[in-house]
Amino acid sequence: MGQKENRNRLSVCNKICYAVGGAPYQITGCALGFFLQIYLLDVAQLDPFHASIILFAGRAWDAVTDPTVGFLVSRSPWTRFGRMLPWILFSTPLAVISYFLIWYVPPFENGKVIWYLVFYCIFQSLQTCFHVPYSALTMFISSEQKERDSATAYRMTVEVLGTVVGTAIQGQIVGMANAPCLPGPGDILANLSNYSLLAGHNSSEPVISLDHTKTAYMISSGIISIIYVLCAIVLFCGVKEQKDSCRPRSEPMGFFQGIRLVMGHGPYVKLIMVFLFTSLAFMLLEGNFALFCSSTLGFRNDFQNILLVIMLSATLAIPFWQWFLTRFGKKTAVYVGTLAVVPFMILVVCVKSNLIVTYIVSFAAGVGVAAAFLLPWSMLPDVVDDFQVQNPNSTGHEALFYSFYVFFTKFASGVSLGVSTLSLDFAGYISRGCTQPEAVHVTLKVLVSAAPIVLILIGLTILYFYPITEERRQGNRKLLQEMRDNEADSETESTELANMI
Repeated sequence: MGQKENRNRLSVCNKICYAVGGAPYQITGCALGFFLQIYLLDVAQLDPFHASIILFAGRAWDAVTDPTVGFLVSRSPWTRFGRMLPWILFSTPLAVISYFLIWYVPPFENGKVIWYLVFYCIFQSLQTCFHVPYSALTMFISSEQKERDSATAYRMTVEVLGTVVGTAIQGQIVGMANAPCLPGPGDILANLSNYSLLAGHNSSEPVISLDHTKTAYMISSGIISIIYVLCAIVLFCGVKEQKDSCRPRSEPMGFFQGIRLVMGHGPYVKLIMVFLFTSLAFMLLEGNFALFCSSTLGFRNDFQNILLVIMLSATLAIPFWQWFLTRFGKKTAVYVGTLAVVPFMILVVCVKSNLIVTYIVSFAAGVGVAAAFLLPWSMLPDVVDDFQVQNPNSTGHEALFYSFYVFFTKFASGVSLGVSTLSLDFAGYISRGCTQPEAVHVTLKVLVSAAPIVLILIGLTILYFYPITEERRQGNRKLLQEMRDNEADSETESTELANMI
C-alpha cells in the first residue's frame, strides 16, 4: 500500500511540467480572443459581416470537433507513451503552422475570407487534438484526488500566467507598431484649423504604416508558436501517464451512446450550463474590451497595457482563490469570485473616460476574472468522480467529459465573437476610424457590461441547483479509494494464486 501511495504522489517537478502543458491553449486563446476581432477589422480590413462569419464559423467548427476528438481519444489504444500524450505530440507541429498563417495577410483580396476561415478552422481542430487529451490527462496523472487538485492548482496558475504572456507578447509588440487611425470627414473639418500644427508635429515622428502593423502581428505569432512547441516538449518529457491510475475501462461504445451516457449525468449537465453562461459572459468581455478601450474610452495607444493589467491582477489573485475554495468550498468560491467582477463591469462604463481610473478598475476586475477562470475547472474532477461512483461498471470516459466541457467554452466564444462583431456591423463600425458613431459606443458598452452581467446572474442561478456539496465530494472520494483498494487487493490475490499454480 505504501508503494502504491508513493507512486500516486506527484513531485513538484511533475506538477510543473504538467502545468506548463496548459500554457499553449491559454497563450493562443488569449491572443485570439483579445486581438483577432480587431485584427480582422483594422489590419486585414475585412468588413464586420465577413469578420463575424469567420469568428462564429471557426468557433462553431471548433466546438463540433471537441466531442469528436473526445470520442476518438476515449477509444485510443494504450501506447508506451500513454493514451493522451501521443495526441499532444503529433498535433503540435501542424497547429503552430496554422496559427502563424492566421496572422498573415495574404497578398490578394478576393480569397481573404476563405484564407482566414480555413486556417482558423484548421488551427482550432489541431488545438482540440492537444487540449482535450491534455484536459483528460488530469485523471491519469494520479488516482489521488488531493494530488490531482494540487496539480490543477499548478495548472491554473500557469494558465493564467499564459494569458499574461499572450497578452504581453501580442499586445506590446503590436502596440509598438499600431498604425494611426483614419480620420473621417467630421474629424478633418474639426481639425482643419490645427492642420499646420499637426503637420509640423507629424513630420518629426517616424511614420508607422499598416505594413508595420502586419509585420508586428507576424513577429508576435512567431514567438507564440515557438513557446507553444517548447511547452509541448516539456509536457511530453516531464509527465508520465499512469495506466493503472483509474480502474479498467469498460467496453467501447458508440459516439451517440457515449453522448447520452455523459449528458445523462445530472450534476454534469448543471455544471456545464453554469460554465456555458459564465464563459459566454467573460468571452463577451474579452472579445470586445480591446475595441471598447480604443474606440469608446479613446485609449487607442494604451489598450494593450490595460489588458495586461487585468491579466497580471488575475495571476496574483490565483493563490488567494485557491485558499478560498479550500477554506469555504468550491461552490461558495464560485459565487463570491464571479460576483466580485460585476461592480467593476458597471463602473468601467459609467465612469467618465479617465486612464488612471481605468487602470484601477481593470486591476480590481482581474481578481474576479481569476475566480471565474479557476473555479469551474476545479469542479469538473468532482463530477467525473461522482459519475464513477454512480456508474462503477462504466469507466474510461474521462475524455468525453472534458471534451464536452471544452465544447461549451468554445461554443460560448464563437457565439460571443460572432454576435458582437455582427452587432458592430449593424451599429455602423468604421474600420480604423478615429471616431465611431454613437451607436457603436452604446453597442460596446452593452457587450462589455450589461450583457455579461445578465449572463453571469443566469449562470449563478443554475449553480444554486448544483447538487455536489463538499460532503458529497468527500464521500465520493472515500468510496472511490475503497474501490481502488479492493481492486488492488483482488489483483494481488490473483497474482499470488497464479504464482502458486
